Amino acid sequence: MRSKVAFGLLSIFFLSLTFNKTWAQPLKSYGKGAPKLVVGIVVENMRPDYIDRYWDKFQDNGFKKLYTQGAVCSNFKIEQHIQSYPSGMATLYTGVFPATHGIIDKAWYDRLKEKVVDCVEDNYYFTVGADTKAGNASPSKLMANTIGDNLKVFTRGKSKVYSIAMNSASAIFSSGHAADGAYWFDIESGRMISSSFYLSTFPNWVRIFNSQGLAEIYTHRNWVTLLPITSYSESIEDEYLLERGYFGKWNTFPHVISRYVKRTGNFAPLKTTPFANTIISSFAKELITNEPIATDEYTDLITVVFSSMDYENGSFGPASLEMEDLYLRLDQDIAGLIDFLENKFGKDDILVYLTSNTSASYPVEYLKEEFNLNVGNFSPESAIALLTSYLNITYGDDKWIENVTGQEFYLNHKLIERRKVDLDEMVEKAAVFINQFKGVKIVLPSFDLERGGNGSAENSALYNSFCKNRSGDFSFILEEGWQPLFKYRRVNYTDQTHVPLVFYGKNIIPKNIKARHLAIDLVPTLSDLIGIPAPDRCQGKIIDLP
Repeated sequence: MRSKVAFGLLSIFFLSLTFNKTWAQPLKSYGKGAPKLVVGIVVENMRPDYIDRYWDKFQDNGFKKLYTQGAVCSNFKIEQHIQSYPSGMATLYTGVFPATHGIIDKAWYDRLKEKVVDCVEDNYYFTVGADTKAGNASPSKLMANTIGDNLKVFTRGKSKVYSIAMNSASAIFSSGHAADGAYWFDIESGRMISSSFYLSTFPNWVRIFNSQGLAEIYTHRNWVTLLPITSYSESIEDEYLLERGYFGKWNTFPHVISRYVKRTGNFAPLKTTPFANTIISSFAKELITNEPIATDEYTDLITVVFSSMDYENGSFGPASLEMEDLYLRLDQDIAGLIDFLENKFGKDDILVYLTSNTSASYPVEYLKEEFNLNVGNFSPESAIALLTSYLNITYGDDKWIENVTGQEFYLNHKLIERRKVDLDEMVEKAAVFINQFKGVKIVLPSFDLERGGNGSAENSALYNSFCKNRSGDFSFILEEGWQPLFKYRRVNYTDQTHVPLVFYGKNIIPKNIKARHLAIDLVPTLSDLIGIPAPDRCQGKIIDLP
């Protein structure tokens, strides 16, 4: 765990960068109406239209309570190049775009190390809570401070900051560098774990929680529908021909989770079920019960991250019966969490917000077959093969392409320099070549992105996401509805930018805010509600809630 000296240096660093002379201003918690506890509920891959679609089946104390008694931002978007949960989470919690916070995707190619690096993997730290490497992680690659970091610095470490998630990146980027704890699910051990970056000793209450063996218990429960299957009229039929299902084979209820877990050899399939959300909700209640949360005048911040099918989102899709059942059960988990918070602290002492770090796209096959939309799959592997041939014909046979990750192409700079080829010329030729592929909307070379600029939403997303030392030599965006399809690996791709945002609790008046807002607006809005200055580098604006 970091030493007190390290934390002190970090505090001084953030104070000098972010607050200047403003740190002496009084915090709202000293009597100016700030909530004692702020709880962020983040649901990965959540489309806002799920609320309208399933509304009649939701109970009163979950989504309905938030949307009828809260301030709803109905035009809230995450507009950036690559829509992935690590990048989206970093944007939400730093208030800056990937170009500034540096998390351009779940992984990217590191030219110095000559390998693909994960956004949170850090072997300097070790797993706390299990004998696996799932906790060898830290926020070291995050180049901006989070709202939690600012809160810790402003209160001189008095505020408590925690995060809970299924995925490590979601937990780490929502908690930040200075948090008291970040916990996530380990698919090997089935336990909630953390990293030595955050903890030197594992709390006993977490050991007790893990001793229940919830992952094992839920693995041996079949996933059946909450309601009679005939009542799910908002979704496509259960045995839908174009629905891939688990392992391209099982796409109907009941889902035998133990069979899926046996197939993978770990608990990863459990993350795609409603049981994963129940584990997260239960853990959140235990954390709030066992840690000194909201016990003084300093506002505390907790982020609770739920999943929508996790990596199986594309195997079923937003119209699936599985998705509807998951949200009906998630509604119960959220209702239970809100009831717990209000019973323990009272509505007037808490602020709850609901949002998402990504939205979800409909599967290509569904859009083509059911609605005749002009969509399709783009094969990056075919594009690489053809681009390789083109560059070999133009510049001579060699390995000109060093790596391709996601929607980023990395050319071999060392080879290009050695062969005395003009880098910008090759980048531009390669970008023009890729732009000819069907389904590709726009390709921009890095020397254009580095200069920055404005224009269409698509162009702005590329400019806002370009990080000089991490992004590729050129980046591309696909046409609406088109999705990349790899032969040997799967990606959880989406081109949807619209995500939910609802505020509920202390000082929140029910209203519908139709003005357009971006993900970077969350941090300055939360800062204003808590009563701390927004970061100087924050690129967002305060949402008008009163």
